[in-house]
Amino acid sequence: MPSIPLQRTLAIASLVYAATLWGLVWYPYRLLDQAGVGGIASGFFSYATPLLLLGWLHVRALRAARGHWLWLSALGLAAGWTNLAYVLAVLEGEVVRVLLLFYLSPLWTVLFARFLLHEKLNRAGWAVMALAAGGALVMLWQPGEWPLPGHRAEWLGLSAGVMFAASNVISRHLDGVAEGAKSVSVWAGVAVLALIGLALRPAELDFMATAATGTWLLLIGIGFAIGSMTYAVQHGLARVPANQAIVIFLFELVVAAIAAYFLSDERMGVQEWIGAAMIVTASLFSGHMEDQQLKEARHV
Repeated sequence: MPSIPLQRTLAIASLVYAATLWGLVWYPYRLLDQAGVGGIASGFFSYATPLLLLGWLHVRALRAARGHWLWLSALGLAAGWTNLAYVLAVLEGEVVRVLLLFYLSPLWTVLFARFLLHEKLNRAGWAVMALAAGGALVMLWQPGEWPLPGHRAEWLGLSAGVMFAASNVISRHLDGVAEGAKSVSVWAGVAVLALIGLALRPAELDFMATAATGTWLLLIGIGFAIGSMTYAVQHGLARVPANQAIVIFLFELVVAAIAAYFLSDERMGVQEWIGAAMIVTASLFSGHMEDQQLKEARHV
């Protein structure tokens, strides 16, 4: 059995791996879009792949968690919308702006934790909300206009962050449920929502008649990457303190910004950098807030 320091190192490495892949995965999704595979179709196939190939490994864990199926379903739907909306957003919008709106999730986490977990909103919670909301206002502000997302991609990125916060709170509520059961719930949630989308837009499946072998290989490759990322996140979150995990996840922004600069020539202005700094600070502060809440709970 690995020593405690080695376990921690492996957990941190898992989160770095996941953050790096999430900062890069938008690009192969764009390549698929250029090959005629729409966002809903690519989302379905890339999440159905780990569900079909790996889901059977966790049948026992799912049976053991049958008393939590309602919450596992909620986790699947929340995480499902998070991932599907992320795919659609990065296909249509600027990658870094989408991710910054996504990382407003600490603002929503504070609210969900207050109403679903009945956690008290202390001064740190108010500070997180103010910083995150202020960062969004700075980034989106245009003279004479409301500081709201400008188009569908930004709204999708914002909604993905809301559902990411909800899935985190639900996952916290499911403490003790096996990581494999949670992973299957996430894959199934995306697949189910994507199936609904395909039922409404069946034309997205037309690519199947003419898709090249390379397109199918790319879809399967993304599916394996998604599966490995899900495992990595569940493994890391179970072993790394929340504040440190948040710092590591923010590495996704760095990777995405560099990748977007070189792969799609996207650049941020000064106003967006200021807003980004405020949102990132809120994310870091939210981890400290959670640590403070744990310390307060121990003294109650």
